Amino acid sequence: MTPELNENQKMAGLSLEDINIEAFSPMPTPQEIKAKAPLSEKAAQTVATGRTTIKRIIDGTDERIMVVTGPCSIHDPIAALDYAKRLKELAEQVEETTYLVMRVYFEKPRTVTGWKGYINDPYMNNTFRMDEGMLKARQLMLQISEMGLPIATEALDPFGPQYIGELVSWYAIGARTTESQTHREMASGLSAPVGFKNSTDGLLDASINAVQASRRPHFFLGLAEDGHSAIVQTKGNQYSHLVLRGGGGRPNFDTVSIMLAEKALEKVGLPKRIVVDCSHANSMKDPALQPFVLRDCVTQIINGNTSICGVMLESNINEGNQKIPEDLSQLKYGVSVTDACIDWDTTEHIIRRLHRKLLDKKLNG
Repeated sequence: MTPELNENQKMAGLSLEDINIEAFSPMPTPQEIKAKAPLSEKAAQTVATGRTTIKRIIDGTDERIMVVTGPCSIHDPIAALDYAKRLKELAEQVEETTYLVMRVYFEKPRTVTGWKGYINDPYMNNTFRMDEGMLKARQLMLQISEMGLPIATEALDPFGPQYIGELVSWYAIGARTTESQTHREMASGLSAPVGFKNSTDGLLDASINAVQASRRPHFFLGLAEDGHSAIVQTKGNQYSHLVLRGGGGRPNFDTVSIMLAEKALEKVGLPKRIVVDCSHANSMKDPALQPFVLRDCVTQIINGNTSICGVMLESNINEGNQKIPEDLSQLKYGVSVTDACIDWDTTEHIIRRLHRKLLDKKLNG
């Protein structure tokens, strides 16, 4: 027998939905955001070339090394464009041996809490104007693409690619989301190559399972361009691959770790192609160690390793990181507000050194 409803339940209509929701705010559809920041012909050409080149690098038909470098996260569009101009100039000088891709990360997964990135809170004042953040992010990506620089970013929010995906040449799936079924399904439908990072414990099983899963077709709930919910059917992403970032208190870029990763990939029939993240646990979260991680990877390549096809760097105009101050005018220019980065001078130096080493190998066999 159903118990009598009390007066409050009657007045509330016995609501069982949205109990912990404070409010719903309107968000423009992907179609509306794209109309305000339409894809230009120059940007489209950059993205198309970027994706094709990176696929060739992953296939091994382009013997260059992909270098994904840029700020841990974007918070200042002016500094981001400054970095992009420097990187574009450098890219043209080292293009014979390396393919530079700018890291343009707008979303930051948090262990507990903190600033979640430029899209989530573009004004860094807890106003959470995601509608403006998404538009600003797309506008910045257009400007960088129109310079001729391919873009890499992290795929975190499942709806994000519908807004900005056409401007991305390479995606990363982070260590915290590699095990997520939602992100594996999403990756299976992304239009650019996707690198899955090993989990934070340093083990490879989850990331290799993710690579396998994302290479297969999937059906899932998603967002259509007009903003309506849709059943999404994917083809599978044949350019999903492994990214080693260390974990569990130890790095995994050394020769033995690379060999073990190669064997694990071979065991399940995946191509032995690996990107090494020189930051995070591989540098023990010390940005000053990133150049040494890169140097070790270069030595392996010079000595005949053929599986390392790319590296990642966390780099900004100035070194280190900073907390977000209450007075945003006190922010230091070109300094990360998330993970600490190496500075531009160091970045340029180690990429030029990488170029010289690879050029010597190419010329001298």
